[in-house]
Amino acid sequence: MPDNAPIDHAAAMRLWERYRAARPDVATDPEPPSVERFGDHPELTDALLALVLDGTKRATAGLVAEFAAEGQPLPRVGSHWIACDSTGAPRVILRSTELRVGPFASVDAAFAYDEGEDDRSIESWRDNHSRYWRRVASSLGFEWTEQHEIVFERFDVAWTA
Repeated sequence: MPDNAPIDHAAAMRLWERYRAARPDVATDPEPPSVERFGDHPELTDALLALVLDGTKRATAGLVAEFAAEGQPLPRVGSHWIACDSTGAPRVILRSTELRVGPFASVDAAFAYDEGEDDRSIESWRDNHSRYWRRVASSLGFEWTEQHEIVFERFDVAWTA
């Protein structure tokens, strides 16, 4: 499976500055936003980003252990982050609207639907996310189990590139 290209952090900060200049009322984060991407390979990254851009995907979930491994603080309501495509180009600024930390089993059908992936069912959510987190955990040097804490996040699109 090919890797995503490196993230263009300079371009992401230029996008952030344009957003801050246009929306100083909401771009009040004390620190620059994190710059990330959905998925762990180009095809998945671009497919998930397309769901964000077309309005289907308005939620995401990540392992607390991923944030720790990357030295990233957990998101907070009102904070922003920049999502990049598989080429590393920043495409969209997202603003967290709802956050919850819980175990895998605590996902509900409404959250699975809001993630917008596959058929939007809780069954496909569980299947796809368990496979994804097994890959991520392996790449980080641990074995994923359903007991690992997950950040369940809903977001709005604040700005597009």
